[in-house]
Order: sequence, then structure tokens, then C-alpha cells
Amino acid sequence: MILTIIGWIVFGLIAGFIARALVPGKDDIGLLRTILLGIVGSVVGGLIFGLLTVGIRGFHPAGWIGSIIGAVIVLLIYNAATGRKRRVGR
Repeated sequence: MILTIIGWIVFGLIAGFIARALVPGKDDIGLLRTILLGIVGSVVGGLIFGLLTVGIRGFHPAGWIGSIIGAVIVLLIYNAATGRKRRVGR
């Protein structure tokens, strides 16, 4: 059980860092929020993948690509909701 939790944390950290690298601009959300971003992104990616393919049949985390896509979506929504990364002149 503890190894599963550690695996989710590491998986979330990696997916979150990749998402932060793909979204332009500087993110100052910290390590904990990066991990949460990756974990939530994995769930969102799994839901999107489930909706586009076989349908949702319970909790299925997405693979690496789905997790990163989900994390990018979550990061964009987070930035829009908190007003981060606004262009100069707005």
C-alpha cells in the first residue's frame, strides 16, 4: 500500500513537471502543487480517455501521455482561475 502511494507521488511529480515545461511561461506553484497537478491530471486524462474510447467503467488512471495531457489541461484551468500568466498590457 505504501509503495502504491509513493508510486502515485512520483508519477504525479513527473507528469506535473512535464506539464509545467509544456505550458509557456513561469510557474511558481511549488513542489506539492506540482505533484497534485500531476495526480489530478492523471485522473482527468483517464476520464477523457474513458469518454473517448470504451466509456468510464470505474477509476482507471491514464497512461503517461494521457496523464500529461490531463495535467496540461488542469494547469491551464488553474492559471485561468488564479489569474496567473496574464499578458503584459491587459
